[in-house]
Amino acid sequence: MSVRIDENTDHMKYTDDMEAIDSDIMDRVIAEMNSYDADIYTAKDVKEALAAETCSVDNFKALLSPAALPFLEEIAQKAQKETRKHFGNSVAIFTPLYIANYCENYCVYCGFNCHNKIKRAQLNAEEIEKEMQAIAETGLEEVLILTGESPNKSSVEYIGEACKIAKKYFKLIGLEVYPMDSKDYAYLHECGADFVTVFQETYNSRPIMGGMRGVGFAALLGLDDFRKDALATGMHAYLLQKKYPHAEIAFSCPRLRPIINNDKINPKDVHEPQLLQIICAYRIFMPFASITISTRECERFRDNIIQIAATKISAGVNVGIGGHSQEEEKGDEQFEISDGRSVDEIYQMIEDNGMQPVMTDYIYV
Repeated sequence: MSVRIDENTDHMKYTDDMEAIDSDIMDRVIAEMNSYDADIYTAKDVKEALAAETCSVDNFKALLSPAALPFLEEIAQKAQKETRKHFGNSVAIFTPLYIANYCENYCVYCGFNCHNKIKRAQLNAEEIEKEMQAIAETGLEEVLILTGESPNKSSVEYIGEACKIAKKYFKLIGLEVYPMDSKDYAYLHECGADFVTVFQETYNSRPIMGGMRGVGFAALLGLDDFRKDALATGMHAYLLQKKYPHAEIAFSCPRLRPIINNDKINPKDVHEPQLLQIICAYRIFMPFASITISTRECERFRDNIIQIAATKISAGVNVGIGGHSQEEEKGDEQFEISDGRSVDEIYQMIEDNGMQPVMTDYIYV
């Protein structure tokens, strides 16, 4: 697939075919991020953040700062207390389903980027149904549908048909696709989608305007200064929750992983202590938010973080196209995963750690 890349395009500006939203939220997020100096915070600031009954924006900044690293144990304990208070011992389980890997973007860190020489594929309706049947047979009741960012190959209507099929097998349907206008999100919501996750490469409040039950936020940690990215992600979620208090807020915390044709891609200065720090800071700052831990992380880290702050975990993951119901994938993977355990294995791990595995917390009435 050949796509013309215009290097002069300003990706922070609306184009003529986009829905323009009159909001100052993006400007406020960027301003907070640009003015954030993590090095000015001290141990005293971290202790004050830990002692505060409600975590302020400045407390959040302190918890993300280098000064907080020596206090990781205390931060984790406070995060665990908040998690238990609002979520109990429950851990939700889901799996992603990639239905197409065509993409029109050139993100060098992503296996789907349009210049990367990989096997491209798109599942048809029959193949999507087979994938969903195979996933549903594992007992899962939540699925996350993903595509590359290509409206030409993966149209809104195509994604909508996938949502309609998913409704036959799952109680909760999430989307991680390209950004859309609110009318398109409204259509996908009518087709059965419940929530949308958008990584920090894009910014918008359109999914909530389209009627989605919830929205997820994530910066791909390791691309740039992870502290600034984590702050911006937290502020983004915080400001949108204030504007849309009915919406359910979720965080993901993905780090860079090796991709096909480039195994040298690794997170920039985001090691496991820093990742733990970010996840716990999210939990303390926004206690009600769901936090997902990806199969990008190893078994040991995932097993431990669900006992502290994460409330959702993926299982039986395949990031290629058609890998759930076929012996051989129809299309190549987006990135390498680290934890390849099955749904049964993840379910057992959660129980072994004294937690309660939950297939869905969503009830239709």
